[in-house]
Amino acid sequence: MKSDVEELMPRLLPVEFGASGEELDLKGPPRNPREYLRQVQLEASQCPEVVVAQIDPKKLKKKQTINASVAGCHAAPVGFCPSLSWQQHQVSNFSDVRQSIAKNRNHWSSNTLDDNVEMPDITDEEGWKKFCFGETLYLGTSSSRTEAAEAEPALDHSKVGFPPFLTIVSRLNQSTVLMVLETLVGWFEENDFAPQLGRWLYALLACLEKPLLPEAHSCIRQLARRCAQLRSALETEEDDKLPALNLLVCLVARYFEQSDLADQPE
Repeated sequence: MKSDVEELMPRLLPVEFGASGEELDLKGPPRNPREYLRQVQLEASQCPEVVVAQIDPKKLKKKQTINASVAGCHAAPVGFCPSLSWQQHQVSNFSDVRQSIAKNRNHWSSNTLDDNVEMPDITDEEGWKKFCFGETLYLGTSSSRTEAAEAEPALDHSKVGFPPFLTIVSRLNQSTVLMVLETLVGWFEENDFAPQLGRWLYALLACLEKPLLPEAHSCIRQLARRCAQLRSALETEEDDKLPALNLLVCLVARYFEQSDLADQPE
């Protein structure tokens, strides 16, 4: 008797399943196409019509859905919030930068890197931190010494890090862009803002393609919240970090359309 499935789904390659089929060796390879189809028939006939999964409830308790945080940013202190016109201007400039990078990516990526530029492997998170920040910042030396090193005529990039030159960032595919961005944002969660960090974050955001992947969406929101957190702890509007922190919050909220994180000028 044919099964219900066979009634609803007629066989496209009908093969007679004779008595000799019972003698087939399911463990051995089929010797011809007909024998292969007969093996498949025999295996299917031995499968139960209904299968019940044996689930261990204890294992499920360890794999429950994680509720992702969708909390907004710390509100900017009075006098620290940028105007709407400033935010719109920054978004316009940022859009121009992104278009320029996209247009000239092939040109810049084909340029030969300097001999001292050795880009880390995509999986080398610590290597990327050293590459972007330099040993001075990566090892926790004060920012004042870092800035002094940057002012020297002959830069030692192993100490102060490599800036995000177009010849470098144009070589990064989207997987690498996101990986480096996540690495730097993770470092930022536990450290203070630094100029090297700001330059790289801006450059990576400029290379981040839309529409965003879920991982990128989460990462840039984490970045905006961290910037707003540090901004709320600043003591004066004259702090050198304020424009950079405002800029990163603005780009995440206004350009990448995370509107719930946007600064709302009074």
